[in-house]
Amino acid sequence: MPKKPLVAIIGRPNVGKSTLFNRITGGESAIAHELEGVTRDRHYAPAEWEGKKFIVIDTGGFCPSSEEEIFSEVKEQAIFAAQEADLIIHLLDAKQGLTPPDLDIAEMLRSSGKKVLWVANKIDGPTKEDLLYDFYRIGAEDILPVSASTGYMFDEFMEKIAELLPEAGQEEGEAQMPSVAVVGRPNVGKSTFINSLLDKKRLVVTPVAGTTRDSIDVVCSYYGRKYLFVDTAGIRRKFFRGYPVEHFSMLRAYQSIERCDVAVVMIDATKGIVSDDQKIAGIVHSNGKGAVFVLNKWDIVQDPEETFKKLQSEFARRLWFFGHAPVLAASGLERKRITKIFPLIDGVLQERAKTVPADGLEALLLDAQKNLRLPVYKGKKVRIFSLNQVGKNPPVFAVYADAPDGLKEANFKFLEKKLRERFSFAGVPIHVVGKRKR
Repeated sequence: MPKKPLVAIIGRPNVGKSTLFNRITGGESAIAHELEGVTRDRHYAPAEWEGKKFIVIDTGGFCPSSEEEIFSEVKEQAIFAAQEADLIIHLLDAKQGLTPPDLDIAEMLRSSGKKVLWVANKIDGPTKEDLLYDFYRIGAEDILPVSASTGYMFDEFMEKIAELLPEAGQEEGEAQMPSVAVVGRPNVGKSTFINSLLDKKRLVVTPVAGTTRDSIDVVCSYYGRKYLFVDTAGIRRKFFRGYPVEHFSMLRAYQSIERCDVAVVMIDATKGIVSDDQKIAGIVHSNGKGAVFVLNKWDIVQDPEETFKKLQSEFARRLWFFGHAPVLAASGLERKRITKIFPLIDGVLQERAKTVPADGLEALLLDAQKNLRLPVYKGKKVRIFSLNQVGKNPPVFAVYADAPDGLKEANFKFLEKKLRERFSFAGVPIHVVGKRKR
């Protein structure tokens, strides 16, 4: 799976960063969808322009000289985003003009050595482009005008981004083996788990250089089957030089999940399932990736049987959207049951690539329509004609109807439930969409 370039939007508060972020990632270019009931902070999202795919980071506004704690934290996040990014957009407010904080931010970005695109926002027509002249004091050769709210000069702005971004990187041979991302909160034991896997004599380990900036991915061969473990180092503390790693765990998880086929979501069994676990699992689901859950640190769990029952209850309540995924209780530190992860990964990969025969879907639809309550749309009851599989990795099914806009979310959920009852798809998100019958 190629690693997508990263674009960070940085600037003072209220210059229009979030509006620009939404315009870049919104509409048809936004691949990820919101999953109802799962809290997810939208600070980063995939985008695409003329075939070039990338990830956009929306940072909080900050003042470089502010000593207030909240601004300090936002500044740390912005610095982190700038260090990670392949391209930085320094967004300026044309209505307010150039300010001392703008100059300070520009100096910081210039010293980073990264590609920087200076953009003046809130210019909604040719008559406002005279406002650009004030910003050349920032020391940039070119200042791009744009209006994030109206879309003025947006196409030219996006073409410039596409021109400056590098191509998505992919190592030779990477596409032939499944990519596995081990993700989770800080200190859940990701690195220990991976290191224990790599120390097993049955595993052959090959380093793959260049796929991450300050770490390496590794290729594991388990009984002749190769797996590329993506970004296995997780949150790399040395990178931050004192910055709190908790602020960046979601972004690290997102980057790893973007590149994987299956995510191993690691949970600290001694702490239970917390909100960050739910967020990470939500990112996996919304990106259509397969999932295996590992309850790590099982060696220090008190009363394992009772703990497992409690975690099952938490799983059903907080991770209900992945209730079909396999769960493994293991200990990375003690190396207990860790190699059982490979059969589970293989099973999810098979489910993700599964193709359902047309006659099986026809039979399922006939059976489902006995209990499927179809809505009335524009005075007529919606009629469904067929159910077809139109994609895999992840599986996508299309319901062909005379009025697909009239179908309710409950209808799609009902069909998803029937698909799982009959064809499993364990550990894999299923997307059911409506299409008009031609």
